[in-house]
Amino acid sequence: MSHFTKIKTKLYNLTILKKSLDDLSLETEIGNKEIRGYKNQKHVAELVIKQENNHDIGFAWNGSEYELVTDLMFWSQPYSVDKFLNQVNQRYAYNSIVQMSEREGFQLAQSENPQNGSVRLLLRKFN
Repeated sequence: MSHFTKIKTKLYNLTILKKSLDDLSLETEIGNKEIRGYKNQKHVAELVIKQENNHDIGFAWNGSEYELVTDLMFWSQPYSVDKFLNQVNQRYAYNSIVQMSEREGFQLAQSENPQNGSVRLLLRKFN
């Protein structure tokens, strides 16, 4: 019986996901890498977040999205899984908006993080 927990997400782009995790100062590796769980069980993930306890966190493609895969018994982040995913989702949304806006000819003019935890972007397009 597997000890790994798989949490569905709305994360579809590996490049944007990696950029978002880098923005959060998390050490990541891309490629089909194995993560370890209880009693050395292994699971393959396309993106791996290194943890000091050698029981890493992975994001694995399930055919429609990247789901978070980890053995929660070895969760070693400074915050809960829910808060972690909220931060990842916020950065992912930010990076997705910036990338799509740049494709449409917009430039990021300003980015603010008010104390309420939201993110405010000012985009400009010159004709």
